[in-house]
Amino acid sequence: MFGIRQCRPASVLGVGLAVALLAACSGGGSGHSNASAGTTSTASGGSSTRPNIVFVLTDDLSWNLVQYMPHVKELQKDGTTFSNYYVTDSLCCPSRSSILTGEFPHNTGVFTNNGDDGGYASFNRNGDEKKCYAPAMQKAGYRTGFMGKYLNGYLPADKNGTSAPYVPPGWNTWDAAGNGYPEFNYALNENGKVVHYGHDPKDYLTDVVAGKARAFIDSAATNKKPFMLELATFAPHAPSTPAPRDARSFPGLRAPRTPAYNTPSTPTPKWQSGLAPLSSEEQTSIDQKFAKRVRSVQAVDDMIAGVRSELESKGLARNTYIVFSSDNGFHMGEHRLRPGKQTAYDTDIKVPLVVAGPGVPAGHTVSQLAENIDLSPTFQDLSGAGAPTTADGRSLAPLLRGQSPTGWRQAVLIEHHHPVSKTDDPDAAPDNSGNPPTYEAIRTANALWVEYADGEREYYGTTADPNELQNKAASLSAARRDALHATLTAMQHCSGTVSCEKASALQPTAGR
Repeated sequence: MFGIRQCRPASVLGVGLAVALLAACSGGGSGHSNASAGTTSTASGGSSTRPNIVFVLTDDLSWNLVQYMPHVKELQKDGTTFSNYYVTDSLCCPSRSSILTGEFPHNTGVFTNNGDDGGYASFNRNGDEKKCYAPAMQKAGYRTGFMGKYLNGYLPADKNGTSAPYVPPGWNTWDAAGNGYPEFNYALNENGKVVHYGHDPKDYLTDVVAGKARAFIDSAATNKKPFMLELATFAPHAPSTPAPRDARSFPGLRAPRTPAYNTPSTPTPKWQSGLAPLSSEEQTSIDQKFAKRVRSVQAVDDMIAGVRSELESKGLARNTYIVFSSDNGFHMGEHRLRPGKQTAYDTDIKVPLVVAGPGVPAGHTVSQLAENIDLSPTFQDLSGAGAPTTADGRSLAPLLRGQSPTGWRQAVLIEHHHPVSKTDDPDAAPDNSGNPPTYEAIRTANALWVEYADGEREYYGTTADPNELQNKAASLSAARRDALHATLTAMQHCSGTVSCEKASALQPTAGR
């Protein structure tokens, strides 16, 4: 077992980050558990009784990385973990579009990272920016901030530099990066001005975002106005560039060998039938890539510690929700699939969601089905603006208060279009690596049902088969297959909270 880095000497950190981490590691962060005290009373740093929200959204972060993030584990102790939280599509742009709007891909119109049915161009063309949580919260009196990765296809300025840098509506502070998944040599659109960064350690993007986040918090403490801040990292997305201080950490680390590692489902789905067993070279490459992923999230973990310490020092911690999540998971050898995402398996669709804040029980786990379409309604609900009924998701606020609402959804929907192959899309892997064809799927508390556009079906009973290796689709009764299909069909045509919650009710025999 490899040790998990806890705290590091200031000599390997930037001065500001070192001070923040020193406070967190020496006990300055111990007061964070007070966030579960059930109060939204005013802290010394502000006059508003409405809570602040800091949302940390990572890229391609799977559950198996959390064990290497001590400050996320601390957040779990201080708050609530959602054990059954899923994404609408295990691909960057569709998932982030659902997070921002609270809508399924069939309502945002964003199914891929580019082309006619994806990317920022589709998001903007479909009017989705107006449906984001930021304009609503800004209208409700919140100061809003966005820092880091926005949507695939968004550029800080257009390619020839002739157009004014664009800032979407609803954001008071905007520090967004473009494409390419850089951590060095990138540009940020800083409130309408393009600023270029170099290759010095101080230019490392995750650290730059962390510094801007602390400055935003300092300013918020001064103007005494509630705020919503999204911090969207590129890490740990490939190439998984770590901060220079972490480049040599975790030597010899290997990727997890779960029962699904290098093991196909039985019977093997047609779209995986051509996959050979992983070679020794491929397994070595997977181990190396996994270690890089672990190294790259250390700076994200540092950022969380620094943000929490800054909130504490400014008297805002007791009245601030910290939300940690990912846009999708990532498989690395499971089902013999080469590193990637886009499948309906839990490795790709089931991701962390951890929340600490006022009224949130400490060390608690929520087992109800939740999905990324719930985040926008939740943020708006917590702000007092109210969860919009036009969103497909619903507010998680009752679950964050330890309540168990009746009539909660019984299934979540996953929608995926086979992506357009583009050389400039890092997620467009060659077909022979195991990218699935177009599909629709539902995940229930104990099963996964997938319908592919070519007519193939997959079904896994996840209670007895958590690694999703025994495909039971062919052995299901006709009645059960029809019931699952009816639920899936209803969900892929729903619109709005009431419609989608009604659609998620499993048809008779579907849940057995």
